[in-house]
Amino acid sequence: MRESAPAEPGYVALARRGELRRRAEAALALLSPCRLCPRECGVDRPAGEVGACRIGRCAVVASYGPHFGEEAPLVGSRGSGTLFFSGCNLACIFCQNARISHSREGTVVSPERLAGMLLDLQRQGCHNLNFVTPTHVVPQILEALEIAAAEGLRLPLVYNCGGYESVTALRLLDGVVDLYMPDAKYDDPGVGARLSGVPDYPAVNRAALAEMHRQVGDLVLDERGIAVRGLLVRHLVLPENLAGTAGIMRCLAELSPGTYVNVMAQYRPCYRAGQELALGRRVTLAEYAVALRAAREAGLQRLDRA
Repeated sequence: MRESAPAEPGYVALARRGELRRRAEAALALLSPCRLCPRECGVDRPAGEVGACRIGRCAVVASYGPHFGEEAPLVGSRGSGTLFFSGCNLACIFCQNARISHSREGTVVSPERLAGMLLDLQRQGCHNLNFVTPTHVVPQILEALEIAAAEGLRLPLVYNCGGYESVTALRLLDGVVDLYMPDAKYDDPGVGARLSGVPDYPAVNRAALAEMHRQVGDLVLDERGIAVRGLLVRHLVLPENLAGTAGIMRCLAELSPGTYVNVMAQYRPCYRAGQELALGRRVTLAEYAVALRAAREAGLQRLDRA
């Protein structure tokens, strides 16, 4: 689906009428006791306590800059303006960014400093702003957006997450986020518990995907082939079908046959993958072919491969 890019992102109008401030305040209220994500750790983050994500009141940015390794509709010719947030609400034993996700390495940033990073990425010519692992810092992002919008920020926003999201928090992003890019990791609760520490991952993920799709619909590209709105789903194929690919693809097709899905083959053993025997090797060509066939048989019409 193609259409012209909107004159300005929705968050600009929300900021203009004070609604972005209200959303930020509502999100900040979820930090004490923290119930921002489905873990609902209950810690007092404004007071410095930390839960599963290991991040307190302020966001921590590991790095930011134009990124050319994302999906083609995000990258275009000028790159996706990517901000990698430290910390994560998942505990994936095969995490490929463990240094960032499982530690607090990076720079603690105020809302003003984060707003400055967003504006810097816009000045560098990026097509969009890509928040990587944003689940635990939604309030901080909203605070920064209000500041940056007043200073001329106009890029579309990408919410690039692990797919373990609170619908309550997602509703605060309705009209703010232009592009959702969640993972759909597991079809089996037991696998979610063993590999990421969250036995309710399948149910939580499906509810989150449904809310994201309700907000932004299927992926829409502009006349240049650049994504301007919609849902992009990533699914990492795991050895021995640990991810339960067929079940995930059926659920995505039920959401919409036009759901854009990146079926990813680049799994490699990282971090603590040795805790699970099957994760000690890469995915075979045969396993990946089975995954692609499952996506087609489910009726999905927009498949990417990576």
